Amino acid sequence: MEITAAQVKELRDRTGIGMMDCKGALVEAEGDIDKAIDILRKKGKAKAERKADREAKDGLIWSYIHPGNKLGVLIEVNCETDFVAKNEGFQEFVKDIAMHIAATNPAAIRREEIDMALIAKEREIYMVQARTQNKPDNILERIVDGKLDKFFQENCLLEQAFVKDPQKTIKDYLTETIARIGENINISRFVRFQLGENN
Repeated sequence: MEITAAQVKELRDRTGIGMMDCKGALVEAEGDIDKAIDILRKKGKAKAERKADREAKDGLIWSYIHPGNKLGVLIEVNCETDFVAKNEGFQEFVKDIAMHIAATNPAAIRREEIDMALIAKEREIYMVQARTQNKPDNILERIVDGKLDKFFQENCLLEQAFVKDPQKTIKDYLTETIARIGENINISRFVRFQLGENN
């Protein structure tokens, strides 16, 4: 099947991935753009996993102040080289993440960073709620685990749906960016300030 330049361009516009990779994915997907996106995401994940062990000690500290000057984010995102730190695509990623944090106020980057006492308290609340539904005991744990997963998806940056593209998580966006840029990238830390709030 012949893949047109328009199809390649559309896929590139939607993913930000190079023309040759887009064409290859379209050939593999027999012209189906949605399937091609899935193929690129899987390949990107594999590429990102291979780069995950490489040390990322360069990068940027970026500040984002929301219009009105009542909300701001300071974030550190690391990459492997100064060359990539100056790359427009990397800087766009860092800016997007800072703006996303301003919008969603995550509690932590990943679930391992959330205070165990808070998780225990949430689990206890969910168990009390689940018991009011008169479900058998063997179902209660599954209900609680499902609610905890939702809690993590709402509160852990990497698991949140990306505000600019809710079809993907921040982890998906990170993985795509690693695959596109070709270096390991790590969101190291952030702080979000809101006027009148104690951090």
